[in-house]
Amino acid sequence: MEPIFQLISNDGYDTEELKLTDNRIDSDDEIFDAYSRAVIRASEKISPSVVNINVNQQSEQANIPMSQERQGSGSGFIFTPDGFILTNSHVVHNANKIEVMMADGRHYQARLVGDDPGTDLAVIRIDAPELIAAELGDSHDLRVGQLVIAVGNPYGFQTTVTAGVISALGRSLRSQSGRLIDNIIQTDAALNPGNSGGPLVDSRGKVIGINTAVILPAQGLCFAIAVDSAKFVAARLLKDGKIRRGFIGIAGQNIKFHQRSVRFHDLKTNGGVLVVSIESSSPAQFAGIREGDIIVYFDDNRIDSIDELQKILAEEEIGIQSQITVIRYSEKIVIDIIPKEYKEGLN
Repeated sequence: MEPIFQLISNDGYDTEELKLTDNRIDSDDEIFDAYSRAVIRASEKISPSVVNINVNQQSEQANIPMSQERQGSGSGFIFTPDGFILTNSHVVHNANKIEVMMADGRHYQARLVGDDPGTDLAVIRIDAPELIAAELGDSHDLRVGQLVIAVGNPYGFQTTVTAGVISALGRSLRSQSGRLIDNIIQTDAALNPGNSGGPLVDSRGKVIGINTAVILPAQGLCFAIAVDSAKFVAARLLKDGKIRRGFIGIAGQNIKFHQRSVRFHDLKTNGGVLVVSIESSSPAQFAGIREGDIIVYFDDNRIDSIDELQKILAEEEIGIQSQITVIRYSEKIVIDIIPKEYKEGLN
């Protein structure tokens, strides 16, 4: 009977097996070189478009004098040849002075074009010649595990490059204004203070996200706003300087229905928004919505949470008659309502 096992100790080496082993080593070296080449190629393509942003920001606390303005810094990138720069809102919000330093050392004063704290995005502009605009990619076809490169200015270290992979897609992140930002990219490409507003690019050097946040003291939990979202917001900021959002004038809290209530009211959702207060002279008050009502639909869109309601109250709903379905006691009632534009500090 022929032996089943072969001895692992053998004085006579099989030259064919040795060649295979050597080929595997060479293959590993080639993979590493390909990875390095991809990072180098992408960083060299995007780096001329990345800028360092230094600002003087007025404190939002009324008792702090102007002489004690806070200084801050962040990153951004040129996305049009005529000097428009995309960055985070929290980098330039309430800034009295914005200075931009290019990768080649040139300095320019910038002006704020538009700012949207709700998505933590802002557009500024400089007047400068010979600008290299970053190429914007698409974020809808990204894959978990895909190579990504982050470029920015952490702690003032100009044009710092870090690399990693996409750890997850479709995350949500709450902005400083309290609104939920959707389609967030999670990555382990290292980010630090000063990276905010810088680009996250793919292996071809195309921008796929705007670096915005890290979770401290965790390591490798970094987040970027998807470039598809940034394209939409940037276009609106270039047009109007702001993002218009609908407003109906309620304060609410998320609730869950018992399964019996879901069946009784024939609902397609097991959650809703309980109205806890209504602002005076608001669309909700004029429409006849009451405290204690539970909002379950806005037109044909089911409302599972306050965040869902905020997403639906987009620009196209402003000034247009819509229908809100509420549960009031044991009744399901449809109410006509006309949302108006939200204006910070006035509603």
